[in-house]
Amino acid sequence: MKTDVAIIGGGPSGLLLSQLLNKAGVATVVLERATRDRVLSRIRAGVLEAGTVQMLREAGVGDRLDREGHPHEGCFLTDDDLMVRINFKELTGTSVMVYGQTEVTTDLYAAQDAMGATILHGVEDVVIQDADSTAPYVEYTLDGVRTRLDCAYVAGCDGFHGVSRKTIPEDKRREFERVYPFGWLGVLSRTKPAHEELIYANSSNGFALASMRSDTLSRYYVQVPLTDKLEEWSDERFWTMLKTCLPSDVGGNMETGPSIEKSIAPLRSFVSEPLRWGRLFLVGDSAHIVPPTGAKGLNLAVSDVHYLYQALIDAVKKGDTAGIDTYSDRALMRIWKAMRFSWQMTTMLHRFDGEDSFASQMRKSTLRHLSQSETARRDLAENYIGLPF
Repeated sequence: MKTDVAIIGGGPSGLLLSQLLNKAGVATVVLERATRDRVLSRIRAGVLEAGTVQMLREAGVGDRLDREGHPHEGCFLTDDDLMVRINFKELTGTSVMVYGQTEVTTDLYAAQDAMGATILHGVEDVVIQDADSTAPYVEYTLDGVRTRLDCAYVAGCDGFHGVSRKTIPEDKRREFERVYPFGWLGVLSRTKPAHEELIYANSSNGFALASMRSDTLSRYYVQVPLTDKLEEWSDERFWTMLKTCLPSDVGGNMETGPSIEKSIAPLRSFVSEPLRWGRLFLVGDSAHIVPPTGAKGLNLAVSDVHYLYQALIDAVKKGDTAGIDTYSDRALMRIWKAMRFSWQMTTMLHRFDGEDSFASQMRKSTLRHLSQSETARRDLAENYIGLPF
């Protein structure tokens, strides 16, 4: 087999990159380990930055997003019963969109199918060969058959545990990591959202997030120790904890019900540099992980695609390598800004084991400052809705 760009990973970043490249006449083959049903069952992010929404529209997958997505002009940060609204629209002139990652992936699959793009599922034992040469290729096994895929470039969109980052020699990359001593216990339920806007809650019982996917589908999280197991958290225990973390007037009036999905996700900040080695490019979670506190994971992957897709089009169709030569530096500049914001939000809203009383007072003081300073609220809003590409 032969193609212009081999894309390792069929999640939203890989599919979006494939969609944009194919629209421009650049051929791709997407290699995905999981089945399509498995990819579509992943419950992930739901808040899309303004730039992400524009990118999806540019890719031709914005119609259902515009019809069914829920624009949000603000969110709340709370400390026990103190609620501070961050008015995105007033402070920045724009807003975010609540639209689940599963829906984004569904739309991208439909668009890829419509244009006849090649997406292979169930691919195993992927090996990227000669990435530092002018003739890279990818070997993989599908249905027991070992196959070679020749290509001009390779895009590694295969996540934190994928092969792409590990293909770059250890002495050629630097990794930066902070692992947080807690996780998020997330529950999806067919219930009316607790509030019409997202609530990021700090409390004496720890962090909680009240989010949603639609008017009848809610997504909630509470902070838990990394040692906790799912079986220890009944629905009743979860709802009790969530209510104690939210402001009393919100928690006391929220609708509860059976969970339809429940999981515990660890939190980490991670960056691997550079994002390019020869003709291999890292995209999304293969290069960086952010805590979900700032709603940056999917959005940051989309920003990588923004910097890479036109560069690949120019390289393949015109022989112009200026874009791919600067891809890593341009993408990393925005990645580190998002890292700072997610770290700031995580520190501001979570209780840390062994912390002293001073830490708690600093969190309270930060929220009070936000409640009184329009400048502080504007800085948070500008980062939350997404910095310019």
